[in-house]
Amino acid sequence: MDWGKVIYIFFALMSLTTTVGFLYEQNEVALFVAASINLISTLLKIGVKNILSAELFASSLVADLHLIPAFLFMQLSGNVTMAISLAIGAIVANMFSLALVLIEALKTQEEF
Repeated sequence: MDWGKVIYIFFALMSLTTTVGFLYEQNEVALFVAASINLISTLLKIGVKNILSAELFASSLVADLHLIPAFLFMQLSGNVTMAISLAIGAIVANMFSLALVLIEALKTQEEF
């Protein structure tokens, strides 16, 4: 088992689930946790050398650029509606990222 891949996929999935958790419990702490986990996931994707690594990194950056402004909107202006709409965008980006991980896994499996 490749533990590096396990950690990488763990954080990719965790970033999706924590963002969904924010939609359930709409508070600053949940959004901060979601943004933090997503940033860790992005950092882990920097060293990936897969066929779809550029697409994975770009989708993770998109999620970051949704969650960070969402947190700022919620903290500075108290605009929960805008934070939720940005979090939904991050969820779409994370779902796209996980779909790419699945495609990558299928392509790797075909090579063996």
